[in-house]
Amino acid sequence: MPGPDFEAIYRTESRRVFATLVRLLGDFDLAEEALSEAFRAALEQWPREGVPANPRAWLVSAGRFKAIDAVRRQARFSPIGEEELEAIAAEESENNEIEDDRLRLIFTCCHPALSADAQVALTLREVCGLKTEEIAHAFLTPAPTLAQRIVRAKNKIREARIPYEVPGPQELAERLDAVLRVIYLVFNEGYSASSGASVTRAELSLEAIRVARLLVELLPEAEAMGLLALMLLQEARRAARTSPSGDIILLEEQDRSLWDRSMIAEGVGLTERALKTRMFGPYCLQAAIAAVHAEAPGAAQTDWSEIIGLYDVLSRIDPSPIVALNRAVAIAMRDGAQAALPLVEDLLRQLADYHLAHAVHADLCRRLGKKPEAIASYRKALKLARQEPERRFLERRLESLR
Repeated sequence: MPGPDFEAIYRTESRRVFATLVRLLGDFDLAEEALSEAFRAALEQWPREGVPANPRAWLVSAGRFKAIDAVRRQARFSPIGEEELEAIAAEESENNEIEDDRLRLIFTCCHPALSADAQVALTLREVCGLKTEEIAHAFLTPAPTLAQRIVRAKNKIREARIPYEVPGPQELAERLDAVLRVIYLVFNEGYSASSGASVTRAELSLEAIRVARLLVELLPEAEAMGLLALMLLQEARRAARTSPSGDIILLEEQDRSLWDRSMIAEGVGLTERALKTRMFGPYCLQAAIAAVHAEAPGAAQTDWSEIIGLYDVLSRIDPSPIVALNRAVAIAMRDGAQAALPLVEDLLRQLADYHLAHAVHADLCRRLGKKPEAIASYRKALKLARQEPERRFLERRLESLR
C-alpha cells in the first residue's frame, strides 16, 4: 500500500512529471501511460530502495524509458522513429528555464486551433489532473460529452502538429486571454471546489499562482499582473475561510488576524502596479475590489461605496450576471437588504442553475423577515449545491428558519 510520502509526492509531482513527459514524448496519451508506469515502478522499488533524493527526476526518467520500451515493442502504433527515441533517451529530464514544462503545456492546451471550451477542458484535465466528472460539473455538461471534447482536442493537437512550446512575443500577447482564463478557472476550483468534502483544494490554487508568477515574469502585462494579484488576495484568506471542523465562515465573520499579510501586501502592490499602466481590464478591477476587502480592518469598516464604484466600472467593460450579483451584495452591505432584493430577483432567471444566486436571495429575504421566500430559495440553493460544507451551511440556515 502507498504510504503518506508516496501519496504526497503523487499529489505534488504527478502533473509536473506528466508535463515533462509530454515535452519528451510529444504525445498526450503516451505521456499518460508513461506516467502510470513510472508511478507503478516507484510503488515497487521505493519501499525497498527508499525514496530518491529527487523524486521528480526519477519519475521522469522512469516514465521516459518505459515509454521508449513500449514504443519499440509496439512500433506500429506510434509515428516515433528510432532516431527520435534516441533523442528522447538522451535529453535531460530537468528543465530550469522560465518557460517551464507546465507553462508550455498550458499554451499548447490553449492553442487557438482549439475551441474555447476545449482549451479549458483540456487544461483542467491534462495540466491539473481534474477528473472528467469534475470538469463536466463545472461546464454543466454530461461527462461523456466532456470526455469526447477532450479526446477531439488531443487528436487535433496531434493531427495539426501543434507545437509544444511557449509562443513568441507577438503570438503570446494574442493568446494571453485564453491562458489567463484557464489559470483562473484552475484557481477557482482550488479556492472553492465545485464538489466534494472540502471547501478548498490548496494544491490547485497554489499551482495556479505558481504558473501565474511564471507568466508575469514572461509577459508582465497589466492583466497578467492583475490576475496574479487577485489570486494572491483571495488565497490570503484561506486559513480564515473554514472552521477547524471544515465548515464555511463568511467573509464578515472571519478572523482577519489569520489572513496572510505578506500575500496581501504582494497582491496590493501588484494591483497598484497594474492599475498605473491604465491598460487594465477585468482581472485588475477584481483585484482592486479584493484589495479594498483585504485592507479593511473589519466588515463594518469596509469602503462599500468604493467597491460598488469598482463594480460599476467592471460592469461596463465586462458585463455578466455574476458581476451584477456581486454588485448587488455590495449594495446590500451599504444600503440594506431592501435596496438589493429587486436587483437579485431580476437576476434569478439568468442564474437559475447557480446555487449562490439562490443563496443570496434567501439571505436577503431572511434579513427582511420574508420567511417563506427565504426557505424556498435556500431549498433551491441546497438542491444545486454539490460541495458538502456549502450544503451543511445551507441546511443550518434552513433549520434556523424552520
